[in-house]
Amino acid sequence: MDGDALYSIGDLARRTGLTVKTIRFYSDAEIVPPTGRTPAGYRLYDIDAMSRLDLVRTLRDLGLDLAVIRQVLDREVSVPDVAAAHADALDVQIRTLRLRRAVLRAVARRGSTPEELDLVHRLAKLSDNERQEVVHDFIDDTFGGLDANPDFVALMRSAMPQLPDDPAPEQVEAWIELAELCQDADFRAAVRRMAEHQAGQRADGDTTGLHHELTESVRQEVGKALAAGIEPASADAAPILDSLTALYAETFARTDDTELRHWLVTRLVAGSDPRAEGYWQLLGAVNGWPVPPSLAPVFTWFIAALRTGGHPAPR
Repeated sequence: MDGDALYSIGDLARRTGLTVKTIRFYSDAEIVPPTGRTPAGYRLYDIDAMSRLDLVRTLRDLGLDLAVIRQVLDREVSVPDVAAAHADALDVQIRTLRLRRAVLRAVARRGSTPEELDLVHRLAKLSDNERQEVVHDFIDDTFGGLDANPDFVALMRSAMPQLPDDPAPEQVEAWIELAELCQDADFRAAVRRMAEHQAGQRADGDTTGLHHELTESVRQEVGKALAAGIEPASADAAPILDSLTALYAETFARTDDTELRHWLVTRLVAGSDPRAEGYWQLLGAVNGWPVPPSLAPVFTWFIAALRTGGHPAPR
């Protein structure tokens, strides 16, 4: 191509694939000004104008607006700087689109009404900090002002919902259910009662922390009983019950007697609301954590055995 050659606007359109109208618009905006004009006043463009036009088309295809393109062409900003800034902006748009897609799929799964659609959308587009505020408000309302188990409260505050940049519809749906649960007045009242029970236990001298080992022992031993079809009121349940109450007696420095079993029933019932377990399962689903099997059947069996198992076996 001859570097001294001049091209009409029609030539430029044929060589670049752009319309005459588009080239004329860029020319009028002085983004790609003509190099000269014919005696009749028609615009002419040289090879540099054609290269400039190719760059404009590329930048427009990448989504840059004309103001930024003008800055690039005038060397006010560099192409790498513009590319980096635009890539960052696209990241935000992509995250937004992914979230919208997940919300729409969650709405389709839930069969939401128009009113629920608005709620789902508003809850889903909250930032991580805003989502955590929903949970912190729930914890403040249910545990605030009480000397409840500090290890348990710390655990709740450390486990916050964090939707990924590209959430699955199931994660969005789990977050919506978790947010609704945290704002449910009846559930808040139930958790407040549990917190008051913890505070009462601490006032009576129980300053022990979390008891993961005890929970795991109950899960294993009662799990075997459930698998074997052992009824909680049967004679076969007695040795299982005795072994577990002995563990509780040792942990809490109490005597393994009828009073301990009454105390255990009260303690376990206070924390047995299935919605409390649902809270942790929903939180795990939001964060993509492995969701363990429900402990509800295990503790239902244990409580029933405590209520019907009678006195501990002689030692």
